[in-house]
Amino acid sequence: MKNEKLSAILKQALSDIEQANSLEDINAVRNRYFAKKSELASLGSLISSLPDEEKKDFGREMYETKTQIASSLDEKNQKLAALELDKKLQSEAIDITLPGRGANLGARNPFHIIIDEITDIFLGMGYTVADGPEVESDMNNFELLNIPHDHPARDMQDSFYIDENTLLRTHTSAVQAHEMQKYKGQPIRVICPGKTFRRDDDDATHSHQFAQIEGLAIDKNLNIGNLKSTLELFVKKMFGEKREIRLRSSYFPFTEPSVEIDITCANCGGKGCPMCKDTGYIEILGGGMVNPRVLELNGYNPREYSGFAFGVGIERVAILRYGIDDIRKFYQNDVRFLHQFKKR
Repeated sequence: MKNEKLSAILKQALSDIEQANSLEDINAVRNRYFAKKSELASLGSLISSLPDEEKKDFGREMYETKTQIASSLDEKNQKLAALELDKKLQSEAIDITLPGRGANLGARNPFHIIIDEITDIFLGMGYTVADGPEVESDMNNFELLNIPHDHPARDMQDSFYIDENTLLRTHTSAVQAHEMQKYKGQPIRVICPGKTFRRDDDDATHSHQFAQIEGLAIDKNLNIGNLKSTLELFVKKMFGEKREIRLRSSYFPFTEPSVEIDITCANCGGKGCPMCKDTGYIEILGGGMVNPRVLELNGYNPREYSGFAFGVGIERVAILRYGIDDIRKFYQNDVRFLHQFKKR
């Protein structure tokens, strides 16, 4: 004989399942009939109080009722889940016949293009790349490069000081000082790219911040011929095989002798024009043989080792390469300017 309460619970449960219209509804029905304090659970706790002859039948009816309710719940849950998935797919449908939207790719700043090109050239010559802090000590920025406190060369470089002994580096030569201190008495071939800072009025050709790549080679028996051949190879790879260089005597406190390096004008091929002021050449970088005093200050025996150093301005190379008319454009993040260097 069927238990009336179980029959009533089963009938009501099936009705509730039938009326459920969402997954939230079906979960609510499941909780209503299978929670610990549900009416069905309360009836199950009464089985121990029944006479022995009724326990078996009541237990079987309880099991069948729970099984039927659970089966109906699962069936309805699957139907509702399928309906909701179908609605979601319809709402998120994409018309694949529409034309695609092209990716709006940006363009690299020529500043970084030039740094990467120069770096690749010198890596191919066996140089390594070194980096250093932009906030530098007076010792590394000046003293170890043969520029003591009373040296006149400081007049054009004393710039942005943090305190008496700390400043924003005025050249990447400070990185060379770090490298020489690191590899005392050992051969070095290194380039040092990075930003530098000097007190200057910003205009079309000057900026308070600019970038350099400086190079340093120290070994036994290096001479100025090695410097010339290195820079000649660099210029030809950077500007073309037809470009020639010339060395002019100059002065830098950390090199002796020092030279300015010019390259033949791309506009006139060395014949002379307004761009090169009728000289046929344009100044591109400076360099020279490392001053023996600098070698000595940084742990090298100048009677055993010699070296050469050079420095090139990144913006200057980019201006010559691309015909840019204002150095400030490198730092203004104007997308119209950057778009000119976008790869087609």
